[in-house]
Amino acid sequence: MALATLDVVVLDCPDPTALAGFYAAVLGGTIEDQGEWVDLNLPGGARLAFQAAPGFVPPKWPSPDHSQQFHLDLNVTDLDKAEKGVLELGARPLDTEDRTRTFRVYADPAGHPFCLCAG
Repeated sequence: MALATLDVVVLDCPDPTALAGFYAAVLGGTIEDQGEWVDLNLPGGARLAFQAAPGFVPPKWPSPDHSQQFHLDLNVTDLDKAEKGVLELGARPLDTEDRTRTFRVYADPAGHPFCLCAG
């Protein structure tokens, strides 16, 4: 029997409202902005939250000296279309050159790595 259930995944960042807007444009959902804490309520009931972190230093990917901490895998039906969309929203490519793979790696506007995965 589990001791707990997952409530929310929280990303530290310099601008919670902006980062919530980025992920809302990518994943859908509704934003509840409380200033230094912003919730993104996703379709299906999952939640992402964004917390203001003064002095935030983004992870470096890939780097053994600067841990990526964690990353999000986002399933998409069309990698090329999804790539175009996230780049227009402010993501930057980290590892996208091998077009034979079923995933591509990007950084969100605050520098957190995430993958678009064919699914």
